[in-house]
Amino acid sequence: MQRPQLSLPRTDGYEAEDAKQMLRQLVREARAQRPEKERLAAARAFADHALEAVGDARCVAAYVSQGSEPNSLEVLEALRRAGIRVLLPVLGPGLARTWGVYQGPDDLQVRAPGRPPEPSGEVLPAEAIAQADVVIAPALAIDAAGTRLGQGGGWYDRVLRHARPGTPIFAMVYGEELVRDVLLPQAGHDAPVTAVMTPEEWFLLEKSVFQTEALAEQADEVASLEDDATDR
Repeated sequence: MQRPQLSLPRTDGYEAEDAKQMLRQLVREARAQRPEKERLAAARAFADHALEAVGDARCVAAYVSQGSEPNSLEVLEALRRAGIRVLLPVLGPGLARTWGVYQGPDDLQVRAPGRPPEPSGEVLPAEAIAQADVVIAPALAIDAAGTRLGQGGGWYDRVLRHARPGTPIFAMVYGEELVRDVLLPQAGHDAPVTAVMTPEEWFLLEKSVFQTEALAEQADEVASLEDDATDR
């Protein structure tokens, strides 16, 4: 069940990180209200869409969800059962940007407090993401320009720079977290995503209905504000 679009305030005039922190809190509060039954149904839908979205990919870089994040475990299993090699973050000392190969849910272990479960086995360098034909990244919200509101650690923004040019980068969010009426705050190191996956659908952002309609709405709003300012 898709909920009404999450209403996020404009953050013009805020420092980028201050704005992001405010928006993160709002999204996390909304996610925390989602019943477990809905979360489980969404997880199954995400898995179905993931198999369609990755197509004939032989390697996918993904992530292990935590807390109220959209549950990625069924996605990981669906990909593994389809014979797709799945890379998962291995944070290591000082949040090192490294990867490990997913070998099944029983292999995932929490290596340090507060960090997501990680696979065992060989640790691969940050550049291993270049092996991935598709990337599935966590996000709290996505806007029409592909700006990703992350969890705040900056891990993905930095590691995504090593992905092969042209690799589809999917953000996995709930449908109401597709932000239509505002653009999310950006910092210099932010890496945009190029595709979206929700429990209801998946699509490439460029020239999508979501992008076209959202940018048109925002342009109309800016024009209206400029007209009001002129009238004064």
